[in-house]
Amino acid sequence: MNVNQHTPMASPYGQPQPGYGQPGYAPLDGGYPAPYAPYNGPTSAYQPGAPPQAPPNSSQPPVSTAYTAAPPTSYAQGPPPASSAPTQPPPPSGPAAPQQYYGGPSPPSQQPFNSSLPPTSQQQFTPAPPPSQQTFPPSSYSGPMPPASQAPAPPVSQPQQSFPPPAQPTFSAPPASQPPAFAPGPPLQNQGSFPPRGPPPSSQPGSFPPPGPPPTSLSSGPYPGQMPPQQHPPPSQPSPYHSGPPPPALFLFCSGAFGQVRGPQPGYAGPYPGQPNYGAPAPAPAPAAPAQKRLDPDAIPSPIQVIEDDRAKSTEPFTTGVRGQAPPLVTTNFQVKDQGNASPRFIRCTAYNIPCTADMAKQSQVPLAAVIKPLATLPPDEIPPYLVDHGESGPIRCNRCKAYMCPYMQFIEGGRRFQCGFCSCVTEVPPHYFQHLDHTGKRMDCYDRPELSLGSYEFWRLSTTNNKLPQPPAFIFLIDVSYNAVKSGMVNIVCEELKTLLDYLPRENPEMDSVVRVGFVTYNKVMHFYNVKSSLAQPQMLVVSDVSDMFVPLLDGFLVNVNESRQVIESLLDQIPEMFADTRETETVFGPVIQAGLEALKAADCAGKLFVFHTSLPIAEAPGKLKNREDKKLIGTDKEKSLFQPQVGFYNTLAKECVAQGCCVDLFLFPNGYVDVATLGVVPVSTGGSVYKYTYFQAQSDRERFLNDLRRDVQKLVGFDAVMRVRTSTGVRATDFFGSFFMSNTTDVELAGLDCDKAITVELKHDDKLSEETGALMQCAVLYTSCSGQRRLRVHNMAVNCCSQLADLYRNCETDTIINFFSKYAFRGILNSPTKAVRDTLINQCAQILACYRKNCASPSSAGQLILPECMKLLPVYLNCVLKGDVLLPGADVSLDDRAYLRQLISCMDVSESHVFFYPRLLPLTKLESDSLPVAVRDSEERLSKGGVYLLETGLHLFLWVGASVQQELLLNIFGTPSFSQIDPSMTSLPVLDNPFSQRLREIIDSFRAERSRYMKLMVVKQEDKTELIFRHFLVEDKSASGGASYVDFLCHMHKEIRQLLS
Repeated sequence: MNVNQHTPMASPYGQPQPGYGQPGYAPLDGGYPAPYAPYNGPTSAYQPGAPPQAPPNSSQPPVSTAYTAAPPTSYAQGPPPASSAPTQPPPPSGPAAPQQYYGGPSPPSQQPFNSSLPPTSQQQFTPAPPPSQQTFPPSSYSGPMPPASQAPAPPVSQPQQSFPPPAQPTFSAPPASQPPAFAPGPPLQNQGSFPPRGPPPSSQPGSFPPPGPPPTSLSSGPYPGQMPPQQHPPPSQPSPYHSGPPPPALFLFCSGAFGQVRGPQPGYAGPYPGQPNYGAPAPAPAPAAPAQKRLDPDAIPSPIQVIEDDRAKSTEPFTTGVRGQAPPLVTTNFQVKDQGNASPRFIRCTAYNIPCTADMAKQSQVPLAAVIKPLATLPPDEIPPYLVDHGESGPIRCNRCKAYMCPYMQFIEGGRRFQCGFCSCVTEVPPHYFQHLDHTGKRMDCYDRPELSLGSYEFWRLSTTNNKLPQPPAFIFLIDVSYNAVKSGMVNIVCEELKTLLDYLPRENPEMDSVVRVGFVTYNKVMHFYNVKSSLAQPQMLVVSDVSDMFVPLLDGFLVNVNESRQVIESLLDQIPEMFADTRETETVFGPVIQAGLEALKAADCAGKLFVFHTSLPIAEAPGKLKNREDKKLIGTDKEKSLFQPQVGFYNTLAKECVAQGCCVDLFLFPNGYVDVATLGVVPVSTGGSVYKYTYFQAQSDRERFLNDLRRDVQKLVGFDAVMRVRTSTGVRATDFFGSFFMSNTTDVELAGLDCDKAITVELKHDDKLSEETGALMQCAVLYTSCSGQRRLRVHNMAVNCCSQLADLYRNCETDTIINFFSKYAFRGILNSPTKAVRDTLINQCAQILACYRKNCASPSSAGQLILPECMKLLPVYLNCVLKGDVLLPGADVSLDDRAYLRQLISCMDVSESHVFFYPRLLPLTKLESDSLPVAVRDSEERLSKGGVYLLETGLHLFLWVGASVQQELLLNIFGTPSFSQIDPSMTSLPVLDNPFSQRLREIIDSFRAERSRYMKLMVVKQEDKTELIFRHFLVEDKSASGGASYVDFLCHMHKEIRQLLS
């Protein structure tokens, strides 16, 4: 979803977009874009105020009852019950009355807890017969409307999330004589055959099948291209979703981990006469309608609840001394104390208790991986890694496996030798490093030496080949001066900003000047180099018009020290916009631009970074010339994968040369059309660089975002010419790597540049058995040149436990890291496989993980229950967010460039960034405390209240959603205007108002931006405005316009997949 684009939106709000359920409408299209069982949307799309709280008796364990249509259901803590008929309605008393519902076991509160099993979260479902009779055809189009010039894409271009219809059990309606079930929210009028939402599956027994004629079924062949023209079934026609006999009911039993279960709204009738009404006023009569049942969203695992629970329990600093201890979640603020393992800010693992054998790992299907961010920035209250000097001979290492000295080395023979923790080889201790051992076998100086007591540290004064210190790095700015670049204002903004930005080049010591040298090039179809030698009065321009054989026309005066040449540089930056103000040249080159920077670094014999500011597809005659290959017809076909692969091999070869020289490339793109990010991004991605993209760049509204990105990119600490190697103890090895880097062999990750934002993900596989006593060790070592020209070696160590019981594995996983790994794995997979195959692989692996847990770790229980491990209960909701994202399931308005850009961006994200990207943070802003943030709400339209204002953060964008009936006082506090209609939706920053609310809101926005590596532009979204479609795209628990399932539907689908695997 392109947020820069001022998307020509759909027709007025009254006609709903396909794919968005709206109050007061019959079902759209008579079917659903994806063949999911129906989700009828929230009762009313915007619910006034907060969701109703549970009734006073909600402390009682929720009870599920059985029906004739369903097999007996049971609790997970005991064997299936003998009888399946409810003996009596639950008494309205509190938890004191122990109730026996079946002839079987009592509710779980009385069951002994099996302490050897990890905690589980249970969803109790009952199976529906597989709906073989119906297939729901996809809608022919479900994105925002394209511009008039652009016809809607043909149906094949809309890849559907095509699962078989899940066993989403539908609750049938009560007989017409009865009052209907509770609906959370006001009763719906004018619904036609759109059934209102049934009761939440809490402690109320459900309803019986309706009398009357069987409903007609949709008899359409699988996936017809177009829908029938009639969009809304007339009110007389029965709902098209009930085909055949009514399916059995769905039960939900939840172990209390997900917050309160919604209770009945006061003023609505109970599910059947005689059912206690728990303190509600007399039931109001309401028209009988067929009630369609769906899972209550409040009764399924809530990401917000899990995040809040983790925050509540993480009050102490996290000490890393205990092996195999999972850290707090990335969403929790915590302090780390390094006591021998690397901080989770440097390394996060998918599991902290890994299986002892390859068979066990294969059985569980839990990926074993680590996300490593070697140069991560630490918060001010944590100590950066200490510098260690081992003298002229360099760091002490194991003779055999070359692991560096670390806390896992065991000193023996009075301290004269040490045994390696990785390969068990014994190595002599050099005389200068000798130290006596104490009575426990530890060295006397253990706590004085970082490498013997800490998880992360850095060696310096490393000997280099032929003892020649590397040259300090250089930054070269290469600016596109073609017609588009000048017209958009980009050239002007860059030149103006560089005058001040050059004072902030990276340096290790803030007191000293930076030693980084700078050079300048402009280009369109030809290259212009500038001599800015300090002895010149005016800069000199040298033009290279033969771009097919690139060379640098000057050596002396191209790369200069900023302070020495300041006046010449400023004069040049003033002249560039004037020189090209009237240019008519629209064509650009790109390959020769990178070649020019590379040749300049080679000539100066140094590493460095190229900052390329580029606008259009390079179609001018030159090496690396590209053609426009964007073809919407290929989306969703087997040929789609070719669109993510580079068009020509030229850039792969060029990337290899750049890495060899330590030349890192950062690319700033300002496209107004297709520029083939998949190809242009090859060099930045292979050299450890970054791609920034500002589609339809407008100086006025995008200037702030671009300049903040540029400032951070120039100033952040970066290492050059880096090599990373991951060593592991016997039994496991690193087999696969994901991120922005280049590999010429199977072990060394080569990075021309490595900055504080880049993460590298490493997959580990077994090559032998592991033992529970010793655990598994990992050491990540990164050799790099610092921005002051020193060779450094940063070392991070990690020890995890090993287990022979699957239950221990499932007790110590980290879902956020697993999702980070899965997304990178999938995004690389689309280079070689159709996106549908990649999505199916992910769903299958996730189902296998959960089925293995169910089969081997959970107490025996009825097949109707969905049982999830406590630390993985959010796996389905997060996985669904990956599956329905723009990369794997694009809407019609998502360009190929956007998808290629996101694919590259996510490949080097750390866990905290991928978390907020896939499950955005949504904060209600009615009350703001000065010291804490409001508790977030779930990413669903039903959580939005018409009278509220919400801030949504995705890590790349910020949205401020304003409800249509917000109080005047709140509008005055935020916008300085009392009326909703006067709010300007085009504003990108909030007015600075003199009131505590405005001040605190701006502080929150600033703090969110400071946490992220990219500047998030603010977009104000008014309820029912056209921009709301973009905002809704990020409400990831709802159905998506591109056919992605809602969380509820996906959970039902996962349950069905798990049951198929188990049967």
